[in-house]
Amino acid sequence: MRDPFRGHRFPRGVVPLAVRWYCRFPLSYQDVSDLLAERGIVVDRATVFRWVQKFGPEIAGRAYAHRGWRGPHWHVDETYVCVGGKWRYLWRAVDQTGRSSTSG
Repeated sequence: MRDPFRGHRFPRGVVPLAVRWYCRFPLSYQDVSDLLAERGIVVDRATVFRWVQKFGPEIAGRAYAHRGWRGPHWHVDETYVCVGGKWRYLWRAVDQTGRSSTSG
C-alpha cells in the first residue's frame, strides 16, 4: 500500500493526528491549528481544512478496515409517563435482535 502522506513538509505523524482530531472531536479547524501550535507545530487552519478534505477518506477507510465486531448494538428509548398521578421516567434499551431491557 502506498504512503499517502509522503512528500509533505510536515512530519509523517502530524497530518493523520490533525485529521483524526478534527474528525473524532467537535473541534474547528482553528482549534486543531491551536492544539498543534501548543505542541510547537505552526499550521494554518486552511491547511488543516485541506488535509481533512484530502486525507479524511483515506484515514476513515483504514480505520474502518480495522474495526471489528464489538458486541451488540443497543438503542435507547426514553420517555416520561404518568403513573398514579405522578410523572415517572421510563427507559427501554433494545438490542439489534429486538430484545429489550426496561427500568423505571
